[in-house]
Amino acid sequence: MELQYVAGRNPVLEVLKANREVEKIFVLKGDLQGSINKIIGIAKERNIVIQEVDKKKLDSLAKGLAHQGVVALISSYEYATVDDIFNKAKDKDESPFIVILDGIEDPHNLGAIIRTAECAGVHGIIIPKRRSAQVNETVYKASAGAVEHVLVAKVNNINNAIDDLKDKGMWLYGADMDGDLHFNTSLKGAVALVIGNEGKGISRLTKEKCDVLVRIPMVGKISSLNASNAAAILMYEVVRQNYG
Repeated sequence: MELQYVAGRNPVLEVLKANREVEKIFVLKGDLQGSINKIIGIAKERNIVIQEVDKKKLDSLAKGLAHQGVVALISSYEYATVDDIFNKAKDKDESPFIVILDGIEDPHNLGAIIRTAECAGVHGIIIPKRRSAQVNETVYKASAGAVEHVLVAKVNNINNAIDDLKDKGMWLYGADMDGDLHFNTSLKGAVALVIGNEGKGISRLTKEKCDVLVRIPMVGKISSLNASNAAAILMYEVVRQNYG
């Protein structure tokens, strides 16, 4: 079984709430206040080993991430399947709401997108197995632990996955500067948002497979948003149109 470290109070709490298999929890010596006590309490209830260590040890385990006095050693993230995502939507009696990430390489961006997706009620996220950030310690931290509550599916080929989604009745909306204004576009029903690479955007073939291209208006001197910010705006436009 592969293991990984998760750093930070919120990420560790969400791991514990999700009943993930936790091998050990490391806490800073003497730092037993606030949410650290809650973490320790849950860990004791589940008979998880708790070890008090010095700051140097925690810094090493956290690999430069802000650990806030706690790091957990857990089993590696278990990816879902695309069918799992559809089943989640079906169980909730909702139209599928999916986010497809076409080459997001920065794990901070991936984590931020996952955090927003969880808040916006996205049923699942699809990422490619290659040339993409994967769920790791940085993603756990950047998502504030939300990754424990969002289904993430890895696929061999994004374009093949898009074809399958279309066969299942999904409409694909790609974020692109040459698209229609997002608030003038109907984003109701079974929606899949496609967010491209931080620098290159959506790849040519993937863009051609999208049913509609949408853009966020830019009125300042900077011509583009960070990928995670753009994804957040589009996700919440879907929420506004379907639940507002």
